Amino acid sequence: MQTHVPAALEFYAPISTAVDGSMGTNRAHSPSTLLQADNDLDAIKAWLAQYIDSPNTFTSYRKESERLLLWANLEAGKAISSLTHEDLLRYQYFLQDPQPAARWILKNGSKVARSHPDWRPFVGPLSISSTRQALAVLNSLFSWLVSAGYLAANPLSVLRGARIAPPKRMQRYLDMDLWEQVKQCIADLPQESDRELEHYYRYRWLFSLLYLCGLRVSELSQNQMGSLFSRRDRHGVMRWWMDIVGKGQKTRTVPITSELMDELATYRTFKGLSPYPLANEDLPLILPIGSIQNKPLTRAAIHLIVKRIFADTAARLRAQGPEFEGEAQHVEQASTHWLRHTAGTHMLEQNIDLLHVRDTLGHESINTTNRYLHTADDARHDATEHKHKIKW
Repeated sequence: MQTHVPAALEFYAPISTAVDGSMGTNRAHSPSTLLQADNDLDAIKAWLAQYIDSPNTFTSYRKESERLLLWANLEAGKAISSLTHEDLLRYQYFLQDPQPAARWILKNGSKVARSHPDWRPFVGPLSISSTRQALAVLNSLFSWLVSAGYLAANPLSVLRGARIAPPKRMQRYLDMDLWEQVKQCIADLPQESDRELEHYYRYRWLFSLLYLCGLRVSELSQNQMGSLFSRRDRHGVMRWWMDIVGKGQKTRTVPITSELMDELATYRTFKGLSPYPLANEDLPLILPIGSIQNKPLTRAAIHLIVKRIFADTAARLRAQGPEFEGEAQHVEQASTHWLRHTAGTHMLEQNIDLLHVRDTLGHESINTTNRYLHTADDARHDATEHKHKIKW
């Protein structure tokens, strides 16, 4: 029995014509099809092509579609275009326990290149919420293939849990006390040598930018210093702004506070640059250590920089005693995107207008911004605690 999983869509070739989808039992075979694709792989690529300008979405959707493609071929012995409701029910349980592990799960969770023979589609079993999200992505894929005339029906349409659940309250953020711990960790970084000082100023600028602007990591890596600009308001006060090209290539304008401009001026001056960026300046928002280059840091590099501070903060919390273990574990789980959630939560806690927060974060719907409203829940809990009693 084959033990190796063919790596990823760009390197994938079906193991036989029986599973490539050209004769799939759920194919529409309609003359009115809107796709030129005659097999499942090309149909999936056509679907993914819509998201090429949204790196995070593209990566997520590619991951879920290739997992299903490989499972259908290798485990079910079918084409995606032949899968039934019962097959997708089996796949739902497979996601929560991908077996055999040697075929499907990376060894020790270590990442390797997608073309490497040790590549596997999973780092471990998916949680219930991750399974639900995976099925929601695949539901979108099948629905699109039906609307494009490639499939006759969506086998996921009747599967419980395939649709996206209502948005829940945001939990992946740092409360004000933990955020203060993170800031203190940065403030206490060594600053003796020029290199240590450069790391210190870069950390301050990076965390200030992520927190005060609520940027996504992709927005941080793909935008430039020249996207900042100033203009006078109707009272003659000079205000700074930044044009951000964000998710789905949509542009929004983010207010840049005087506090943030001070951080930028300190950072740029240390690097030997003018305090404020020039129009159309093509330097990245976060510069590499050492020489000044136009090459931006990758999303992965920014993640590693942020994770180091979170790891150091967790270590500092543990050093304060065992009663801080819960807080330490919470900070340890945090990622760059948590800072965006933290920014949104703290803005609302400071009573910044909900619509202002929506526009700064670039949310399409006010319902997304509502996920950061924790204070109303806290007030409801307090009222219930103090006024709603059984009094045995």
